Amino acid sequence: MFSIESLLPSSLEKVSRLVGDALRAADDGELFLEHKTSESVGLRDGVIRSAAANQSQGFGLRAVCGESTFYAHSDDISESQLAQAKSFVQSFALSGKPVALPPTRLVSLSVPGKAVSFQEQVAFLQAVDAYIRSLDARVIQVSAFLRHGIQDVLILRKEASCLKENRFRAILQIKITVEDGGRREHGAVSVGGRQDLAALLEPSFWQAQSREALRLACLGLEAIPVQAGVMPVILGQGSPGVLLHEAVGHGLEADFNRKGQSIYAGQMGQRIASPGVTVIDDGSRGSGLSHLHGALAMDDEGTATQATTLIEDGILVGHMCDSLNGRLMGKGSTGNGRRQSYAHMPMPRMTNTYMQAGPGTLEEMLASVKRGIYAVSFDGGQVDIVSGNFVFGTREAYLVESGKIVAPIKEATLIGNGPEVMQKIQMIGQDLAMDTGVGMCGKNGQSVPVGIGQPSLLISELTVGGAG
Repeated sequence: MFSIESLLPSSLEKVSRLVGDALRAADDGELFLEHKTSESVGLRDGVIRSAAANQSQGFGLRAVCGESTFYAHSDDISESQLAQAKSFVQSFALSGKPVALPPTRLVSLSVPGKAVSFQEQVAFLQAVDAYIRSLDARVIQVSAFLRHGIQDVLILRKEASCLKENRFRAILQIKITVEDGGRREHGAVSVGGRQDLAALLEPSFWQAQSREALRLACLGLEAIPVQAGVMPVILGQGSPGVLLHEAVGHGLEADFNRKGQSIYAGQMGQRIASPGVTVIDDGSRGSGLSHLHGALAMDDEGTATQATTLIEDGILVGHMCDSLNGRLMGKGSTGNGRRQSYAHMPMPRMTNTYMQAGPGTLEEMLASVKRGIYAVSFDGGQVDIVSGNFVFGTREAYLVESGKIVAPIKEATLIGNGPEVMQKIQMIGQDLAMDTGVGMCGKNGQSVPVGIGQPSLLISELTVGGAG
């Protein structure tokens, strides 16, 4: 069994003393040690088109003084490099710019044992292809992709505390193309999270995901154009929480608020959403969300993750903080300091962000709509964090007329403003669900895994763009 301590060039006690000496005059800081392994294999039309195995390791030493940060990192975990990083931290003015230390030697690392062999993964993907093609003669292309890996993390804090976590992740992606009467449509699913690869290879699981991808592709063959306009919109449970994540969540990260860059800056204690709206960010492993993509036992500064209420009954009550911004705002860290890798400095980031359930039902929402759309899931979009303006395309959506679902629609786009939409929520469903997908969130050039969720929501009006 691999142990991340084996990467240290000397005893843990000796490295701890080095960290303590390097950060003695700093307000905060840590040594972040990381070891990553990952494998992926992709199939298209019965043929393996890609396969990769990757391994990386390195450390980052960070010192924080006031609002200034100095960061030195290297992929060479040696005594000389650690000593050089210590010297940089102690001797140079804190500039806030990462300094990459030149590698001086290669490190031989042992690879953790694999629960599923490469041959078994190839056979699995071929089984997925054959199963999907057996379901419908209109299938003309099948792509399937597996990726799994382990991120081992060791953090030595300024106060000499030592924390470790093994972060397993596995992903299954399936994309299907169908053709009927010269019309081609696509359907796709992407599932996984903080779990072992073997869990994704259970027949009952992957066959259900295959049928879902096929259902979405075939639904596109029936879809009609939608007439553009301003109308009521029902958002489905689960994955539409990406709108909440993008249009609201980023605006509640502490750095944007402390610097006055968020549209929500200075609004603590004020109403920013409709009554009944409660939004929580929760990355903790013991909260029933441990399987989700954004779950962590600790953040990348070594702070235990927790459930942080951001909006309560429509009132802004909290921010997501890392240690630096939490200290400067007098709040403390909420366990939201995250980084892409050892070569990046941590910053406030979301983990699993969701809206709590309410008293309504989807049936009641549908019954209240004379003409509108029901957006079950999204297919990408863009958001301006400063203004909150967004554009989202729908993956699965339906036209609703006189309280009834009439037909699936295609190429529908939702256009609006996050803060305004939060004030236009008229009904919140009882059907809270977390998305089972594998979302990645980008910020300032860094990408980290996140989770999203929400119950069904009735929005009084949104601008809907379409081809009709």
